[in-house]
Amino acid sequence: MTTHGADEWAGMDLSVRRGNDHDPAWFKGLAGLEDHYDMVIIGAGISGCVFAERGSKELGLKSLIIDKRDHIGGNCYDFINKHGFRVSQYGVHLFHTKFDRVWKYVNEFSEWMDYEHRVKGKVDVGDGYKVVPIPPSQETVNTLFNAGVHSEADMEAWLDARRSANDNPQNGEESALTRAGSQLYEAIFKYYTKKQWDKFPEELDASVLARIPVRTNTDDRYFTDPHQALPKDGYTRIFENMIMADPNITVRLNVDFFELRDKLPKSGLTVFTGPIDAYYASQGLPKLEYRSLRFFEEYHEPDAEGGDHPGFYQPCLQLNYPGPEVDFTRIVEYKHKPNQPKAARESKGTVIFKEYSCDHGEPYYPVPNPANHELFVRYQELAAKETGVCFVGRLASYKYFNMDQAFLNALEMFDEMKAGGRVEARTELGEGDGPK
Repeated sequence: MTTHGADEWAGMDLSVRRGNDHDPAWFKGLAGLEDHYDMVIIGAGISGCVFAERGSKELGLKSLIIDKRDHIGGNCYDFINKHGFRVSQYGVHLFHTKFDRVWKYVNEFSEWMDYEHRVKGKVDVGDGYKVVPIPPSQETVNTLFNAGVHSEADMEAWLDARRSANDNPQNGEESALTRAGSQLYEAIFKYYTKKQWDKFPEELDASVLARIPVRTNTDDRYFTDPHQALPKDGYTRIFENMIMADPNITVRLNVDFFELRDKLPKSGLTVFTGPIDAYYASQGLPKLEYRSLRFFEEYHEPDAEGGDHPGFYQPCLQLNYPGPEVDFTRIVEYKHKPNQPKAARESKGTVIFKEYSCDHGEPYYPVPNPANHELFVRYQELAAKETGVCFVGRLASYKYFNMDQAFLNALEMFDEMKAGGRVEARTELGEGDGPK
């Protein structure tokens, strides 16, 4: 799917966004600013807020954060909607990490509730819809294919009988077949990939499907990191606690850097967290490709007594639809999140969000192919020659980061800035989850 309506927020009701704090001064534009700041930070998401918070706490630096949006928190931004549910404007966010430094850091700014995310898929292999665990596991193949798998050895044998032998896959389909075999590939991965990327796997680089998850055990958790939790009062509150009460940090929202860059205060350092190709738009280079998302909201009042999941629209927070019979990729029902307000958990109603992938709008997922990689290298070369500017974050790196990876990347890049570049190599972050 490539387009779905002219207005990217037409499918969501944003008329009421409660539950968060703000400072009225955030909306004063450039009025009342000082002439000079130690850092001018473009973007009030994870990377920008980490730089401002660490700059103040560790070095006493004064920062100005600007963002073209009307809120802080970047894509983590959530709020209470008109039905009383805490929802995320930019798609569901699930925090998980193996990095102790990140876990310690985020606990400075929020209470957390243990939560292990489980994803289900609604899959039809010819005899009607069945709901199965995603990533595929023993239960998945037993439910869909009557596989008779009862141990990890059984599962390995079942997969090995169906996997392709290919040490050098040339595209995403060949890569997926070596990982999952033909039956799981057709049922779970083929059309889901088409919906996410608007390309069939054989049209994509092998790396895109090189890490598709297939479990041989019975673990039905989507993530296996040791720290998995939800912020008790939502994600936006984390960012409020990072920057709101700090006199060294000034925030201005609805301020577009590219429209007002010549009018901004002077600074010792510019921290740019936006798309690196946008920063160099005047150079005449092509744009980097991204996939984006559209969300279409529905309100329902399910049967509170009957059915398999009374009071809910569906059995879990995230239900994927990997088949071609519908053009959305998944439905998210936020009522399942345990950090909902009490009234929302007890409500007779619920809100769901159908999610569609598209090729325009907010940049979410970099499109991994040789042309984009080569183009990004050219942008990196320009950035390396830029003085007084630090490029930080997923958009500046043209790489998908999970939340914890974004926090760690920003923390370690701040360490580098503080030490004048004389620090140990950064932590190997690995691949982000990407489209789920």
